[in-house]
Amino acid sequence: MTRKPAHLAVYDTFADWETGHTTAHLARAGYGIRTVGPTREPATTLGGVRIQPDLALDDLRPEDSSLLILTGADLWDSGDDLAPFARTARAFLDAGVPVAAICGATAGLAREGLLDDRDHTSAVSFYLTATGYGGGERYVDADAVTDGNLVTAGPTEPVAFAREVFRLLGVYEGEVLDAWYRLFHDSDAAAYAVLEKAAR
Repeated sequence: MTRKPAHLAVYDTFADWETGHTTAHLARAGYGIRTVGPTREPATTLGGVRIQPDLALDDLRPEDSSLLILTGADLWDSGDDLAPFARTARAFLDAGVPVAAICGATAGLAREGLLDDRDHTSAVSFYLTATGYGGGERYVDADAVTDGNLVTAGPTEPVAFAREVFRLLGVYEGEVLDAWYRLFHDSDAAAYAVLEKAAR
């Protein structure tokens, strides 16, 4: 079965640690990972890694994608440079294509009004309150939250973020999804046997 690629947004000050579990295991499950930047110019992550985007944001269409992944970045809180990514997230959700946002990207979605009517989480509730958004009553104090086609998580929860993406896309389910989470979040060696059995 041919899967549409997952698109990983990359921009300066991209938080390197937030999507590694997600993209690595999506790739192992047969999803191509395509990077999308503001332009085709290289982006530099918080860790100093330079990434050459596969395509520019203006060339990204929801119908060509399985998922849009938005990571945290200092730029989400220092101006409107990344607002076009939040607008693209709106286009994806309107088209029924999933979006997964972690850390500062949740603030971008809040400013775009995408969290006003959806359950969501972030670093802490008052971080989103500072955006002036209208979704405070829908904030959930949890490691990661899925509402429809939208996944949100805080910066300390990259494994829970990945778990919700896998659940949403059907990459892992049930006992296998639980075992994957226990292995990578809790270092539960017993979970490895479940995953090994499922891989046979």
